[in-house]
Amino acid sequence: MESVTIQIGATRARLARSPVYWIIAALQGVSVTFAPLFLYWSGRGGYSFGSEWVILPLCFGVMYLVAIFHFPFSNRVIEELRRPRGPA
Repeated sequence: MESVTIQIGATRARLARSPVYWIIAALQGVSVTFAPLFLYWSGRGGYSFGSEWVILPLCFGVMYLVAIFHFPFSNRVIEELRRPRGPA
């Protein structure tokens, strides 16, 4: 097993240690499961409780927020993993 160390800026580190991280982590499950499901139901016309004008923007907002938060972190990890290593 290989361990990887990444360097991130102070702002990102503060954000990752803040309570905002727990909110984003909770929304991650919603953005992967429920948000696409509600979008699918709304597209088929199966979700007609009269509040689509609120639910649809919230679904897109949750998916976008989670992506904005996680992509910079994942890019740094992938970048570090792809960096060529010298002989051990």
